[in-house]
Amino acid sequence: MKQTEKQMEQQTSYQADERRYENGMEYERCGRSGILLPKVSLGMWHNFGSVDPYERSREILRYAFDHGVTHFDLANNYGPAYGTAEETLGRVMDDDLHAYRDELFISTKAGYDMWPGPYGNWGSRKYLTASLDQSLKRMHLDYVDLFYSHRYDPDTPLEETLQALVDIVRAGKALYIGISRWPLEATLFAIDYLKQRDTPLLIYQGKLNMLDREPIDEGILKCCQEAGVGFIAFSPLAQGLLTDRYLNGIPEDSRMSKGQFLRQDMLTPKLLEQLRQWNEEAQQQGKSLAEMALGWILKQQGVTSVLVGASSTAQLSKNLRCLR
Repeated sequence: MKQTEKQMEQQTSYQADERRYENGMEYERCGRSGILLPKVSLGMWHNFGSVDPYERSREILRYAFDHGVTHFDLANNYGPAYGTAEETLGRVMDDDLHAYRDELFISTKAGYDMWPGPYGNWGSRKYLTASLDQSLKRMHLDYVDLFYSHRYDPDTPLEETLQALVDIVRAGKALYIGISRWPLEATLFAIDYLKQRDTPLLIYQGKLNMLDREPIDEGILKCCQEAGVGFIAFSPLAQGLLTDRYLNGIPEDSRMSKGQFLRQDMLTPKLLEQLRQWNEEAQQQGKSLAEMALGWILKQQGVTSVLVGASSTAQLSKNLRCLR
């Protein structure tokens, strides 16, 4: 007797691991807010777009949630193609995670080019509002937990960008506000502006790793800590440089060999020597270089969480070991 579609669906329906909050994940308070974020969050910049197999993306998201990763980080232009990482999340929400929506902390962003013409880029009220509406449709959500200005716009008045974010929260389309890669002076302005309007800045997203310490050097991390604003680090492994991937040359299938975000001339003899030294230190600690690099970020005072990408559950599992 053939199974009905409903019976097959029931057999394959996802049930989250009952021990998902007992699998080793740790949570950190985000600034002076009521929000606790997992110390390791899942970034969906790559590996979740239309060019990637849906079932693999779905498996990674389910594995993440089963291991206490409650924060999924997206943006309107994540894919590739643009928008398709959000579409993937929307499918997984429908297929698996809808019942767990209140256990998830989902963020998205707007700030880079999304559609042609003068209204599909940067930080105007029109662009931010329209982009979030599109994102919500793609993700099949009524609201996001966190909405970011993805980059500083030097030409739009800061008041316009920030007031648009305030109004988005007041409209119920987002619960919290974040900014990403804003310079220090503009960040200080944003913190004060938002505080005066009872919509405090929740978090700052910045590029931070053992090779790129700009948020520390420029005072961003200290500023956030003093103001009670959380900080979440992206590119923690420097696009793979802070792993064992390039210790013995440039693999043929690597991002560097394809010129994707990493150029071959970046791997100088001096850098290679440093990477090998760090790898040796990591091995002495019983860790991989990647584990040590992620742990280094989490030890920085003021850091709430680190964003890791993943192309497989095995890779995500390895990254989660940094919490040991």
